[in-house]
Amino acid sequence: MMSIQAESILSKTLQHVGIAADHGGFELKEFLAGKLREASYEVIDFGDSKLKSDDDYPDFIIPLARAVAAGTVDRGVGICGSGVGASIAANKVAGVRAGLIDENFSAHQGVEDDDLNMICFGGLLVGHALAWELTQTFLAARFKGAERFRRRLEKVAELESPTPIKTL
Repeated sequence: MMSIQAESILSKTLQHVGIAADHGGFELKEFLAGKLREASYEVIDFGDSKLKSDDDYPDFIIPLARAVAAGTVDRGVGICGSGVGASIAANKVAGVRAGLIDENFSAHQGVEDDDLNMICFGGLLVGHALAWELTQTFLAARFKGAERFRRRLEKVAELESPTPIKTL
């Protein structure tokens, strides 16, 4: 039997989506933000607000990741040139579970099993149509909440704690 908490997680309607990109993902960010608005999501754009070839992805990805962790936005989309930097930076924020996604299975399975709350793309690598399809899949997916998934997430969350980590 599913707990009430798990049921509420599964039934929650996502409405607030944060998005951020540096110059390497700016064009894709603008495209996805437009598609999200067309699909009736409230989009919070963490920048960059214009294309600047010398900007740095942490300046936009970290504020987005903090908003995801704080629950200010329901989910986040982070984009840089390869997606690797965005993913690394986002995962430095406690409570964020970001994944660099370039195929459909991980876009939903990452949410269902690992409670992925931020998707990252390589703006120079992933085309507009695929990024939109993956974003829709990511946003439609819900965490299953099974005990084994919660147990694993608790172990990951322990790594974010300032207290010493017990050895396994």
